[in-house]
Amino acid sequence: MVDTAHAAVDVIDTVSQSVRHLAVGAAPVSIAVDSATGRAYAANAADGTVSIIDGTSNAVTATIPVGARPYSIAANALTGMVYVSHTFSDKTTVFDGATHAVTQLATGSIDLIAIDTAADTVYLLAYEGGNLTVLEGPQHAIRKAAAGKHAWGMALNEATHTLYVARVGTGDVIALQGTSSSIFRAGHTPCAVAVNPRTNTIYVANYADGSVTVLDAGLDAGTGRAAATIRVGEHPQALAVDAQRNLVYVANTFSNTVTIIDGESRKAVATLPAGKAPYALAVDPGSSRLYVANGAGDRHFTIVDTTLP
Repeated sequence: MVDTAHAAVDVIDTVSQSVRHLAVGAAPVSIAVDSATGRAYAANAADGTVSIIDGTSNAVTATIPVGARPYSIAANALTGMVYVSHTFSDKTTVFDGATHAVTQLATGSIDLIAIDTAADTVYLLAYEGGNLTVLEGPQHAIRKAAAGKHAWGMALNEATHTLYVARVGTGDVIALQGTSSSIFRAGHTPCAVAVNPRTNTIYVANYADGSVTVLDAGLDAGTGRAAATIRVGEHPQALAVDAQRNLVYVANTFSNTVTIIDGESRKAVATLPAGKAPYALAVDPGSSRLYVANGAGDRHFTIVDTTLP
C-alpha cells in the first residue's frame, strides 16, 4: 500500500498483521503486482520513476525512469510487461519487468489502465476524453473505442473478456466486448465498478445518491433495468469483491465506513468503521480481512475484520 506523504510502500504481513515501511521514490501514488513473478511496481509521481520491489525479500531492486508525473500502473502477469500512465501527457510508458527496457507509446492522454492477460489486451481510459484506447498483442497495435465522456471507473471480467466502464456524465455503465457494446442504467454519478467473475454480476457505486446498483451480465441492456439497488453510506467511492465469499465491500468516503453486501441476497448485511475518508479497498481473498486506504486522519490505512455473525 502506498504512503505518498512518506515516500514509502507499506508491506503488510496478512498472517501476523505486522507492517514494514519500505522507502521508494518521491510521492508514490499507485502500485501494481505481477502475480507470476511476485514483483511489485510503485509509480512515484514526484520524481518520474517506478520502484521495483522483490516480493520475497521485500526490497527495492531497481528504480526505472519512466517520465514526468506517473499516475496509474498495471502489470501483465502473462507477458511481464508493465504499463504506466502520466498526468498531463499524451504518452503511455511500457517497460519489460525483467529487462527494464522502456518504450513510450503515443496513446493520447490516459488515466486508468486495465489488462486482459489471457487476451494480451490493455485498456487505457481517459476520464474526460470520451475515447478508450486499446493495445492489442505483443506489438501493441492501437485501436480506439467509444467509452463516453466523464468515465470515472472501469473493471474487467477476464472470464468473458468484457470491460465495464462507469460513466458519471450519463449515469450509466457501458459494457464493451470486442467491437460490441451495451449500455446499462445505473444511479446518480456512478464512479466505480467491480465484477464478481464467479457469478457474472456487476456492482456500480453511485457517488451522489449513496447507493450501489447491481447488474446481471445477462440483463437485456435495452430495458435499462437494474437487478437491485442497495442503499449504502454517504458518497461511496470504491468497491471490492471477494468472489470466494460472494461479498462486496463499499468504501463510504464521507461516512468513514465500509458497507458489506451479500452477493446472494443482494442486501447490505453490515456497516463497519473504516478510518477517515476511506477511498480504496483491497481484499485478502477468502479471509475476513479488508485493507482500506484512508484519505484523512493520522493513519493512511485501516485493517477491517469483516467477520459476519
